[in-house]
Amino acid sequence: MNEGADDGGGAGGAARSPGCGPEGDGFVPSALGTREHWDAVYKRELQTFQEYGDTGEIWFGEESMTRLIRWMQKHKIPLDASVLDIGTGNGVFLVELAKFGFSDVTGIDYSPSAIQLSQNIIEKEGLSNIKLKVEDFLNPSTKLSGFHICIDKGTFDAISLNPDNAIEKRKQYVESLSRVLKVKGFFLITSCNWTKEELLDEFSEGFELFEELPTPKFSFGGRSGNSVAALVFQKT
Repeated sequence: MNEGADDGGGAGGAARSPGCGPEGDGFVPSALGTREHWDAVYKRELQTFQEYGDTGEIWFGEESMTRLIRWMQKHKIPLDASVLDIGTGNGVFLVELAKFGFSDVTGIDYSPSAIQLSQNIIEKEGLSNIKLKVEDFLNPSTKLSGFHICIDKGTFDAISLNPDNAIEKRKQYVESLSRVLKVKGFFLITSCNWTKEELLDEFSEGFELFEELPTPKFSFGGRSGNSVAALVFQKT
């Protein structure tokens, strides 16, 4: 449920596109927040990969992957640290982590087609040390635990758009994150729907801001801001 087209949006006080940001107590419901949507997306992408070898798009672009890996390198995250990619989509970020040298990486997605696509791409790259699981992060299995690093590039955004009680699902997400991440572990989130201040509020219980990562800025109509927010939280 992660890799896909970037819908833009706003953060850092910038104007948002319609449907990319909260209104009142929640977000405007969208098909982007449903499992059915992502199942259909990854069935198409799986077929495209099988026919043409096209891995599909990368949500937030290659720059977002480089930004996160650069942060992990800067803070000397051990290459054997356990890393979880929440909503791995086509698994391209897992491939980049493995190529960089990380040896304990896991990708989860609630779409079986996404996991199958990831598996095909990983096999094409000749990599064998990547674990993949069909998991609903809002109801994770007990075996999903003990991670040093958890990464989210767009999954929390999608959950926020779910037409079926998104507010409760966001709470479930935070609870699940707290269960799977080790104490003092790091959570790296990239979002186009949430500002830094809003993310600080969403993850205020059990997490503290460790660092804000630099993201591209834009100017429009006399206003400027960031097109995405990228934050690192640490579990307390």
